[in-house]
Amino acid sequence: MGGAVSAGEDNDDLIDNLKEAQYVRTERVEQAFRAIDRGDYYLDGYRDNAYKDLAWKHGNIHLSAPCIYSEVMEALKLQQGLSFLNLGSGTGYLSTMVGLIIGPFGVNHGVELHKDVVEYARERLDDFIKNSDSFDRHVCFSFALFELCEPHFVVGNCLEISTDCHQYDRIYCGAGVQKDHENYMKILLKVGGILVMPIEDQLTQIIRTGQSSWESKNILAVSFAPLVQQNRNDGSKPKAVVLPPLTVRSLQDLARIHIRRTLRSLTSDDCANRSSTQRASQKRKRRRFRRRRRINTYVFVGNQLIPQPMDSEEDECIEEESKDEEREKEKDVEPAKLEEQQVNHLRIKILSLPLPESLKAYLLYHREK
Repeated sequence: MGGAVSAGEDNDDLIDNLKEAQYVRTERVEQAFRAIDRGDYYLDGYRDNAYKDLAWKHGNIHLSAPCIYSEVMEALKLQQGLSFLNLGSGTGYLSTMVGLIIGPFGVNHGVELHKDVVEYARERLDDFIKNSDSFDRHVCFSFALFELCEPHFVVGNCLEISTDCHQYDRIYCGAGVQKDHENYMKILLKVGGILVMPIEDQLTQIIRTGQSSWESKNILAVSFAPLVQQNRNDGSKPKAVVLPPLTVRSLQDLARIHIRRTLRSLTSDDCANRSSTQRASQKRKRRRFRRRRRINTYVFVGNQLIPQPMDSEEDECIEEESKDEEREKEKDVEPAKLEEQQVNHLRIKILSLPLPESLKAYLLYHREK
């Protein structure tokens, strides 16, 4: 499934194409997609295919097409502080994007059938936290600043979830759901919650409007592999999947969140003040007055001598010089702005604090860049 949009040269190019095709429609979803490079979830040697609008599978590792993920993200209508359950969480790519939007006070759980895929997802998550500065950078230019609700993955069959599990605000199922499992999925949803899943070859959004009432809407025609059902021929009872408990963040973790928010606010103010100063110090563009020198010549028309005014070449020279100056100015501004965007101001602020190195590392999530 996929191929709805043109292939991109990199992650940003892919998102541009998804926006143009109206698969990505809201700013927050766009920011989450840009914050996580899809190519980082591909195995070495397969990254060239990462920015095509196509699904990818290697062994048990699987990624849906970008157009599918974008429709899912939009249909979930994510907000900060929500609880999310990903059934068939795979590489963790979608769960991590969701985690950036629901923020540190949300809940982010995933169930995946294959143990090797869960291990791969945890490796990708660890790499993202240690090496990505998506939630530090771009303070001065109004780009997204994220705080992550880290996904927690468990191994198991999502059709065998323990009956006493808690319910969720948002649920996504990444495999085809048979009609007789539809109600099983709905029961996992809180009243007012949203469930997105492929059912009968349609990606469907289901909103729970009451204890026993739901509203459904088809989003997109899709083709998904069906959910794997446990083989019970031997008569043994399948092992129930126990979802992670709903825990309260530690005081230490809460302190880190609030310290980073305070420092981020300070760096934002610093950048805003610096930008204002730079604008004020820029020389106002000098207005050029075009001096037109008229040269009167005379031509004979019949037997009459008629004056014929002509512009001098000096006018054209002045105009060309003005255009050249504008072009040079544009060339100077763009690299400066790009260079400023690449500066991690929050990191610089934290490293400048008179704190022990171990505490600085903790505030930076032990990232090395």
